[in-house]
Amino acid sequence: MQDLLPDLCDQFPDLVQVLEPMFGNFGGREQFGGEIVTLKAFEDNSLVREQVALPGKGKVLVVDGGGSMRRAMLGDMLAEKAAKNGWEGIVINGCIRDVNAIAETDLGVVALGSHPMKTDKRGLGDLNVDVTFAGVTFRPGHYLYADNNGVLVSPQLLTLNPS
Repeated sequence: MQDLLPDLCDQFPDLVQVLEPMFGNFGGREQFGGEIVTLKAFEDNSLVREQVALPGKGKVLVVDGGGSMRRAMLGDMLAEKAAKNGWEGIVINGCIRDVNAIAETDLGVVALGSHPMKTDKRGLGDLNVDVTFAGVTFRPGHYLYADNNGVLVSPQLLTLNPS
């Protein structure tokens, strides 16, 4: 498999912002990318549940969980639903759970870590707002790319030119 991010950084240095290297790759896809959909919620994954139930072809869900290391914003059932609905991947500023099952799901998943405790379901959070973490601001409609080298964002779709 090609290392996508180094090539994107080399070809588009003025268009990309790279996240600080604090995330682990947990999903079944080691490489993914797509248009950003954002949500912001702290220890409540109600909006994650709502979004992964929608069609997600060509999209990446970016979840600002406030960096919480006390609850998991994504588990195996929501990851499976996201994969079934065509989502390319999910980036979580927080934790996931059901690590082994998610590793076998056809979905890119990047998170800070894992925690076995589920979240509360209070229906709280904000959808499609700018969120900032890991030194980068994520804007709905911009693009995100991830592989084992890290995660980056760009204001436009990036396509590598053949060398």
